[in-house]
Amino acid sequence: QVQLVESGGGLVQPGGSLRLSCAASGMIFSIYAMGWYRQAPGKQRELVASITSAYTTYHVDSVKDRFTISRDNANNTVYLQMNSLKPEDTAVYYCHVPGTGYWGKGTLVTVSS
Repeated sequence: QVQLVESGGGLVQPGGSLRLSCAASGMIFSIYAMGWYRQAPGKQRELVASITSAYTTYHVDSVKDRFTISRDNANNTVYLQMNSLKPEDTAVYYCHVPGTGYWGKGTLVTVSS
């Protein structure tokens, strides 16, 4: 059974940093692309960043140069390093295996002074 467990969310001031982690189990992690999505209050869930099995990355324009997705296949974990956080980054952040129905339960990131 595939499980995705996110961690690392919390309250941070504007300009601060957080690193989200998503630990995967029950799957051959290294062969799958992985993605981070977010859903802000009253808005649709959106893709933030993705990384392929070949380590090719994509970041949505609104987070380019601030967020970085990475993966550690030895530990079945995907990360999202978030720097220079803005209030508009406030959302629940979800880990997802693209092309499947596998989602984590999410971790809340709140950017506020």
